[in-house]
Amino acid sequence: MAIKGKKRSGARFGLTSYVFAALVIGSFSLLLFSTRSFVVDIKDMGLSLFSGIRGGIYEIGSLVSRTVLSIQELASLRREYAELNGRLARYEQLERTAAEIRQENTRLREQLDFSQSLSYLHIPAEIIGRDPDNLFSALVINKGKYSGVENNMAVIAWQNGVQGLVGKVVQTGQFESLVMPVYDVSSFVSSRFSVSRYDGIVEGQGGADVPLRMRFIRKRARDEISFGDLVVTNGSGGVYPGGISVGRVNAIYYQDYEISMEVDLDSVIDFSRLEYVVVIGKGEQDDG
Repeated sequence: MAIKGKKRSGARFGLTSYVFAALVIGSFSLLLFSTRSFVVDIKDMGLSLFSGIRGGIYEIGSLVSRTVLSIQELASLRREYAELNGRLARYEQLERTAAEIRQENTRLREQLDFSQSLSYLHIPAEIIGRDPDNLFSALVINKGKYSGVENNMAVIAWQNGVQGLVGKVVQTGQFESLVMPVYDVSSFVSSRFSVSRYDGIVEGQGGADVPLRMRFIRKRARDEISFGDLVVTNGSGGVYPGGISVGRVNAIYYQDYEISMEVDLDSVIDFSRLEYVVVIGKGEQDDG
């Protein structure tokens, strides 16, 4: 009987050992699977983290690259804009120069046509300055003795479609001459009204913007003189050819007790815009 009890105890112990071993194996398996899942989760988290960092670095690099390219493009656009502005300025300057050349050619063509229409000897010239030593600023022209200019030669000009009196030569050099304009106080020009034909003497009043004064007009002419009437040279005196326009009437003066009357004239020449003149020589133009 005792032997049977020992066998049963041994069997129970063996069974318990098996159960314990099974439990240990199961626990170890669960622990292993649980650890693998944790390791996998850690790996996944690390992969996600590094992927995010890598993506951020890529975006930052791409942004920096785009910014650098944008800055380079902006600098290039600025250079191109500056170059285009420079070209535009040059084109505008060329256009202005071309317009000035066209205007100059038009003026020269007018002067040439005017010069060719004159029947007496003439010398075209250009005003190159004003004499600062002269009280009333004598005009300086670029022609002198070498070109045939002499003292007391008349000087005329073509302006606004009118042949007008400028003055006369008072001093000549080899290549330059001084011209006393009609507005000088020392200037006296024998003139007449182009319509009524009354004579008088036109005197300068000392300034280009001051009206000329025509004196010694017969008083009986007052009923035949009107504002705007043209006064021309009468050809007497041997200096100024007849028929050259001098000015137009802008004021009339007379007193009952005087035997003559006076008028003020606006010169037909705008001296502030005068560039080219013609010096009138003695004698007729030789067409041959």
